[in-house]
Amino acid sequence: MRNTTKKKIAPIVITAAVVAYMAPLVLAVLSALGPSGPGSLAVPLLLAYAVLGGGVIVGIIRALLQRLAEIDGGEEEEASQY
Repeated sequence: MRNTTKKKIAPIVITAAVVAYMAPLVLAVLSALGPSGPGSLAVPLLLAYAVLGGGVIVGIIRALLQRLAEIDGGEEEEASQY
C-alpha cells in the first residue's frame, strides 16, 4: 500500500461515518413532513433541519474531495521540506 493510500483511509472513513449518521436523520425529518405529519407550526423547523442536515452531508463530501486532491497533489510532502 502506498503512503498516500494510507493517508486516504481516515478521511474516507470519517466521511462515511458522518453521512451514515446524518442521512437517516434527514430522511426521518422528511418522512415526518408527510400527509400525516406534524402541524403547520413545526413544518418550517423540520424543513430547516432537513436543509441543514443536507448541507452537512454535502459539505463533508466536498471537504473529502478537497482532502483527497491535496493528498494526491503531494502538498504535505512539499510542506515537510521546509
